[in-house]
Amino acid sequence: MVYKDRSVGVVVPAFNEDLLIEESLRSIPDFVDRIFVVDDCSSDRTSEIVKEFETIDSRIKCIGHQENKGVGAAIATGYKNALEERLDIIAVMAGDNQMDGKNLPLLLDPIVDNKADYTKGNRLFSSEFRAGMSHWRVLGNILLTFLTKMASGYWQLMDPQNGYAAISRNALERIDLDKLYPKYGYCNDLLVKLNVFGFRVMDVIMPAKYGKEKSKIRYANYIPKVSWLLFKDFLWRLKVKYCWLSFHPLILFYIFALILVPLGLLGITYSIYYKFILGHDLFIRAVLSLLIFILGTQFLFFAMFFDMQASDSIRIIEED
Repeated sequence: MVYKDRSVGVVVPAFNEDLLIEESLRSIPDFVDRIFVVDDCSSDRTSEIVKEFETIDSRIKCIGHQENKGVGAAIATGYKNALEERLDIIAVMAGDNQMDGKNLPLLLDPIVDNKADYTKGNRLFSSEFRAGMSHWRVLGNILLTFLTKMASGYWQLMDPQNGYAAISRNALERIDLDKLYPKYGYCNDLLVKLNVFGFRVMDVIMPAKYGKEKSKIRYANYIPKVSWLLFKDFLWRLKVKYCWLSFHPLILFYIFALILVPLGLLGITYSIYYKFILGHDLFIRAVLSLLIFILGTQFLFFAMFFDMQASDSIRIIEED
């Protein structure tokens, strides 16, 4: 079984998904050659159900973690197995039945046609497609979308939290899977790594699918952790892409911005304290601090502009 002369594998990360793992496996299209179910040390019947399916569907390979490592680590394990079997394209479909198998060809076709190296779903295109997402989830996703744009350099992408994705073997072989973020921020981390190596990313518009599953993400902890991850990834991308692999003056603009913007904000805060708490004159300190902040902001905008231009050369494509 092949899809347009390409062998296709699907990685299914699963942790305590005994309620929905059967539906998830049944939804995977027949043209998929191999299914790697990675049980991330579930405490329920997930592994038992998957092993029963192994006797019915020879495509399924059940892989178990001896300890819970996180969804990113589970996907990395599946990716490694797919690379060992030399599959051409590897997709990810969660074990909670959120990802409609009917949409899988939309992710595969751009890679088959050599228009992209990595494709991912985009649920934020319209309010209709976001149906079923809570307002807090939408707000958190929008915030992380902006942070991921800046960290990854893929300025035109949306919905970076969408785990429904496909990647070519060529792109996957360049990624150090042992360094992929092991938790839910893996998809953001992967985008940063793909940009550094110049791979093409495509957003594929598709609706969200929600049913009986319950999200395991706790946004109060998740957003700060991923934001810190993205900040570190941003610095790493600048260092590797614009210092080691090549040199671009935008690195200087970013450095000046990272120094001047916080310095200006600190000066403005101190000026307010100096005026209203200590009762001294505000004007000189406030004006100087404001000028520093404005200058830092200008450096930041110039850096972002040059970064967008550099990323345009990767030919980011968005599906209409």
